[in-house]
Amino acid sequence: MLFKDVLGLEHIKKHLVTTAESGRVAHAQLFVGPEGCGTLSMAIAYAQYLLCGNTGGENEGDNQVCNSKCNSLTHPDLHFAFPVSNSDKVKSHAVSDHYLEEWRQFVAEQPYGNLFDWYRLIGIEKKQGQIGVDEAQDVVKKLALKSYEGGYKVLLIWMAEKMNISAANKLLKLIEEPPEKTVLILVAEEEEQIINTIRSRCQILHFPPLPENAIATALMEQGVQEAEANSMAQEANGNYNKALDLMNKDSEDLVFERWFVQWVRSAFKAKGNKGAIQELIMWSEEVAKTGREVQKQFLHYCLSVMRQALLLNYRTEGLVYMKIHLEGFDLKKFAPFVHENNIMDIVKELEEAIYHVERNGNSKIIFTDLSIKLTRLLHTKAA
Repeated sequence: MLFKDVLGLEHIKKHLVTTAESGRVAHAQLFVGPEGCGTLSMAIAYAQYLLCGNTGGENEGDNQVCNSKCNSLTHPDLHFAFPVSNSDKVKSHAVSDHYLEEWRQFVAEQPYGNLFDWYRLIGIEKKQGQIGVDEAQDVVKKLALKSYEGGYKVLLIWMAEKMNISAANKLLKLIEEPPEKTVLILVAEEEEQIINTIRSRCQILHFPPLPENAIATALMEQGVQEAEANSMAQEANGNYNKALDLMNKDSEDLVFERWFVQWVRSAFKAKGNKGAIQELIMWSEEVAKTGREVQKQFLHYCLSVMRQALLLNYRTEGLVYMKIHLEGFDLKKFAPFVHENNIMDIVKELEEAIYHVERNGNSKIIFTDLSIKLTRLLHTKAA
């Protein structure tokens, strides 16, 4: 992958090229940015730049064989680590090398894809993947070997926040004192979930959400009409992965919308209505049947809706990007029910639900409890 294939972010490309050309390549770097902003694409393009010895600000150079190996993710000095779990394919002690074929497919087809897209591809969408100690041991062994091509060795750790404590501690010395000409690139969305001892040893580069014009231009290049591309780019809110889902009508948000609207309608009927309570319980059971990654994504979606509703309630429409496409539901009409007297409690309940889902709590109990609490909060009157 070349720098020119990465959408926008020209200032970051320039920074990476300048530091490489001047020989100031940090041995441990942490790329942090929200979903769909291009951290993974940029990390791969940067790795290719380092490995293939190109100059002049682009990865094209004369070393076509090296570039070809990097493009296919088969370069012997380019290593990857990413969250995995046991599956039908790998029964125990799953590590990234077991899924390299799927990883190459994922990067080729969905370079802006999210964690759930990856889990779905390898068939573990109902589990929670991690980067474990077996992975860390593999990494230490690989990087102890000499460079095959005689130049840099690059390890790219995608979704580094999924490292468990044992793996993080195992990699700590490697990150602090790697072998000569070894570069570790950690890619993450949630910087604070990476232990401090690792973060403090990395040069951190923060990525902003992609600008609307960059997303709209990319969509138009794929045949989307200008007006529709601009609308999708606004709704994507800097997330190119979401923009592609909207283009392909394959967004998880469409399912989340249905769940959210179903819950809200039951919530408004629940006051003094025993039948509506039964509807809330049935709703909780439906959501609980899905995998934990889906449940977490849905809860994050609910947080976004509540925040957008609050902005609408406070008449800051310019900051509102979200749209709910289900017929009969108007976010503007829902907005007055989210206000200063309940927003903090709503956010607290949703974040606690995410916490318990991550720790393998009983999903049916978590969502039943959440639905009843949020129903009560929605009936709280504004000041």
